[in-house]
Amino acid sequence: MRQVSFYTARTRVIAAASRASGVGAGAGAGAYRSTAAAAHSRLLSSAISRTNAVSSPNPAALNTRFARCYSTESKDESSEAKEEPAEPSVESEPKAEDNRPKEAAVGPSEKHEFKAETKKLLHIVAHSLYSQREVFVRELISNASDALEKLRHLQVTNADAGTDAPMEIRIDADADKKTLAFSDSGIGMSEDELKENLGTIARSGSKAYIEKMERSAGKSKDAANSIVGQFGVGFYSAFMVGDDITVYTRSAAPGSQGYCWKSDGLGSYTISKAENVPVGTKIVIGVRDDAKEFLSEETLKETIKKYSNFVGFPISVNGEKVNTVEALWTKDKSEISEEEHKNFYRFVSHSWDDPMYQLVYKADGPISIRSILYTPTKNPEAMGFEHKKPGVSLYSRKVLIMANAKGILPDWLRFVQGVVDSEDLPLNLSRELLQNGPVIARLKSIITSRIIKWLQEESRKDADKYSEFFRAFSIYIKEGVCQDLENQKETAKLLRFETSASEAGKLIALGDYVDRMPSDQKYIYYFCAPKRQVAEESPYYEPFKKHGTEVLFLHHSLDEFVMGRLSEFQGKRLVSVESEEAGQEIKAWNAKDGDAESSTDGSAGALTKEQADELTSWMLGALGTKAKAVKVSDRYMTYPAIVTDFDSPAVRNMMKMMAANGDGPELPQRPCVVEINTSDPIVKNLFLLKSSDEELARKVSHQLFDNALIAAGILDDPRTMLKRLNDIIAVAVAADKN
Repeated sequence: MRQVSFYTARTRVIAAASRASGVGAGAGAGAYRSTAAAAHSRLLSSAISRTNAVSSPNPAALNTRFARCYSTESKDESSEAKEEPAEPSVESEPKAEDNRPKEAAVGPSEKHEFKAETKKLLHIVAHSLYSQREVFVRELISNASDALEKLRHLQVTNADAGTDAPMEIRIDADADKKTLAFSDSGIGMSEDELKENLGTIARSGSKAYIEKMERSAGKSKDAANSIVGQFGVGFYSAFMVGDDITVYTRSAAPGSQGYCWKSDGLGSYTISKAENVPVGTKIVIGVRDDAKEFLSEETLKETIKKYSNFVGFPISVNGEKVNTVEALWTKDKSEISEEEHKNFYRFVSHSWDDPMYQLVYKADGPISIRSILYTPTKNPEAMGFEHKKPGVSLYSRKVLIMANAKGILPDWLRFVQGVVDSEDLPLNLSRELLQNGPVIARLKSIITSRIIKWLQEESRKDADKYSEFFRAFSIYIKEGVCQDLENQKETAKLLRFETSASEAGKLIALGDYVDRMPSDQKYIYYFCAPKRQVAEESPYYEPFKKHGTEVLFLHHSLDEFVMGRLSEFQGKRLVSVESEEAGQEIKAWNAKDGDAESSTDGSAGALTKEQADELTSWMLGALGTKAKAVKVSDRYMTYPAIVTDFDSPAVRNMMKMMAANGDGPELPQRPCVVEINTSDPIVKNLFLLKSSDEELARKVSHQLFDNALIAAGILDDPRTMLKRLNDIIAVAVAADKN
């Protein structure tokens, strides 16, 4: 018997890790450029030198199940709300008995010995490379898809190649015999190809095929883009669940002989001629007892839907078609109907609402990208549910690489649902995890920028619809402004707020505010208040209303952080109406207008300068450490007093929460600046009261201060002033009675 050895593990082995060359795929898998292959060679050489030491990838990356089996049965309208999200309707094919003659080895077999290095490498591939055993299903299906793709290309140039058999992938599980068979009607292998492709771990026939196609032009390049495989080790993943593997194959070349390849993955394999073998490849796995769950139809279907649901050929399990959802991102935008968008969105998002916006985005340079993205109608975190996982899953050539992929989009875009597919992904050897590097960073930058631009385009198309979207998802966009500094300027264009110049409930963009600013206005003014009525009645807004200056009304608790983080927009600084800067602008307005009574409500009889100086000095002593200064206000207002230069309500609330959680002591209120209106009757009477009843005057001073804190939204606990307020009311009632 003629002996033929396995090819030795070469010094520069092409990256061990994903797919055996040729099995099902006709010649393994491969899609990397030669430079990528060299990098993986070095990595694998290092692995071999450590013999049995190969780090397993983090299993959490692919733990999330992406695809589920959805019902497509029609139901009446009354039960519509209880239906599961349906895949696009596809008629189920009836299971049929296979009456074809069974494949059988005939004649003598040739025995081929494993070499020591190859044995060690095979052990690594079968037992250490993959974090999840279920990925062997993905690997064998990907190989089969490659084989079918190669045959389809071959038939373009050779009409006699192959057969009339349907181009499909069949999986048959036999629990009684404990066998699992993967069959395809693809390009198949000759005896020499069996020895070359299955006899050399990490020798990727698909990689060689791709390189050949890329050197040609036209349709050949397109065919290369459909090949999934990359590394040439995926076939050996079958040994994770099987004790022995039998391969029946016949090349698509006219007049080819069928062959049978067998191995237990330990010391050798055999090759013999076989009869009744159709064109293509059939892999029969003798399943171990500890992997019998893969003999279950449901387990196989769920695994296929998770990893291989969008493979471009029909996949059946025991005669029932499984992959019934089309990879819409590969189609042109004009070819996708609204109904297809709705069904696909529900499938990838596992939700019941319809998409509000949809984007089909493709790019060929600098990175190949095929994507389809959606925004939901409803915010999934609105009801206080936990932090949502990323909604975009990552594919390479229609094969799932990572569900709910982290790192492809910034966290604030986690509400976006859909698929990103790129053939340029720098995968690790098991194709389960991404290798961080410039390609991933570039992919993230491109997709993020395109999503922001997409939302900007939608806001211009229909402002009312975008306002509805913003109300639901504003928290994410504000989070993006605060955290994603790289895209902050563009993300800020997505913000929307009410303003004093627009009707209640109407939202405008910051760009619209800037466009209608007077030429001499220096700042974009904003006011944080819980609701519009509070803002409009506030003493801080009064001078802006009198001057006719538009003010943004911000009602969300995070808005103050957003404004502080953004700081400016289109060269204009963002300034709070409560700030000292705003006060200086109001003073400048007054000086320009020559308004002598700008700090009052216009009533006669304001305190003289000497009286005002005397009162402010006395009030500063009466308030003690609560105030760091008391002065006559330059603002127009109808209130007796306000405070300025204080901690914002948002910062104050955060400090209180930290103290309540035990993260630090509760800090006292920082001393503020008190501004008084010397034309207000209360202030004028307080000047007289301090001489006749100083104790009551002190209580009134403290009450005015607390009232000002309430107007600023920074009084920690109003209950602390109740006793004092009752004392003042008692004096007022007694005086009225007398």
